[in-house]
Amino acid sequence: MNPTDEQLAILAEAANTKTNILISALAGTGKTTTLEMIEKVVSKQPILYLAFNRKIADDASKRMLSTTTVRTFNGMGHRIWARSISKNLALNPKKTQDLLRSLIDEVPRKEQAPMWDSFWEVVSGVGMAKSLGYIPNGKFPQAKRLCIQSTLHAALDETPDDFTSDLIDAVLFRSIKAAYAGNIDYNDQVYMPALFSSIVPQFPLVKVDEAQDLNPVNHALVDKLARGRLISVGDDAQSIYWFRGAMQGGMASLASRFKAEELHLSISFRCPQAIVENARWRVPNFKWIKEGGHVEVLEKLPAGNIPDECTFLCRNNAPLFRLALQLLSAGHSVQVSGSDIGPKLIAILRRLGPGDSSQSTVLHCIDSWAEEKLAKGSTTAEDIAASMKVFAGFGDTLDQAVAYAEHLFAQKGTIKLMTGHKAKGLEFPIVIHLDPWLIREDQQDQNLKYVIQTRSLDQYYEVDSRDIKWS
Repeated sequence: MNPTDEQLAILAEAANTKTNILISALAGTGKTTTLEMIEKVVSKQPILYLAFNRKIADDASKRMLSTTTVRTFNGMGHRIWARSISKNLALNPKKTQDLLRSLIDEVPRKEQAPMWDSFWEVVSGVGMAKSLGYIPNGKFPQAKRLCIQSTLHAALDETPDDFTSDLIDAVLFRSIKAAYAGNIDYNDQVYMPALFSSIVPQFPLVKVDEAQDLNPVNHALVDKLARGRLISVGDDAQSIYWFRGAMQGGMASLASRFKAEELHLSISFRCPQAIVENARWRVPNFKWIKEGGHVEVLEKLPAGNIPDECTFLCRNNAPLFRLALQLLSAGHSVQVSGSDIGPKLIAILRRLGPGDSSQSTVLHCIDSWAEEKLAKGSTTAEDIAASMKVFAGFGDTLDQAVAYAEHLFAQKGTIKLMTGHKAKGLEFPIVIHLDPWLIREDQQDQNLKYVIQTRSLDQYYEVDSRDIKWS
């Protein structure tokens, strides 16, 4: 492929200067290809390519030079921490849950109920602490503490009471001690080497992908690794992960800390003309290579016309779950992306009452659960409650509601359904944006709308779920 003028400008800056570079790359504009080209024009040297996730890393490892070390942040951090404590690491994705269960088992049974009630709040709190760089007050004074407790609490989905806050600190303290013994989870892979004393390798050039998605702990690890030159790439308009700790203004922070020259990629190789023009409300300088494409707002969508190769994207989970169950009932093959919310949702359902509870009782319990969570300021309780009601509506009892949920999340069919957050970094021939009216006016949701609109390789539709016709 012949480089575009924008790519040539980036290659010239990379080859002829030693300047740190920040590449602002819009959706589908060939950022990985550009990073691949850069390797061929810089002087031969060891390079570290830091990828945001495994998919990006796997793609990059096939394309970069053999002298380039390609790692996810987690993979790089894992190796650093293992070397730093001179131990083989045992990775347990459910480490926080296991530590919390052990803590609950240590107290008398009559005192356990409130701890179980706060279970998922504590798990979420510990996870967010490891994203933001929080360390309990007075603990591990030699570590690099990035935020105070009030900052952590403000970032959580719901404000914890003193009891839950103390549990978060207790579990986090045990988690750090366990990490020094070699027992870690995915969050520890970055949290421990970034904030605690560690043996960090040095590379003359570090490249960072998806810079807009880095959380403060990711940034701290970059600061340790990038002692030479830094070339990073990202898209501020695709910043949609503030809710899980991504740093607001993270790209600007990188540019400032490393005094980076900002260059641009604005020509999409993924999205054809119609898709690009439809997204210019968010990124006016968006351009295309491919002609064609199709964008349409549907007034109705007969269920029989839904093609197997399409992907439904939505802001919220509940409309996707409802549609998926309807599609299954109509004989369609579906696959719902819910590896994270599925277990949590099912666990909450199970704790609503006895398995033989009637549908009306389950719906009442869901309303009570949501009311309690909303009173604490939860921003996700409404969608979780609506999701539980979807399954409760299909089952006559609580056990049946749980069974419907478990059955749906086990499906591996052809029609894909996922939230816009899960679709980031992916692309599909046909995208149907379900219930676009759910998108709010705040910056994160407007970024999410842009992400959803730019997943399509060819056709993009918008439809209200109430306008899907089943007969």
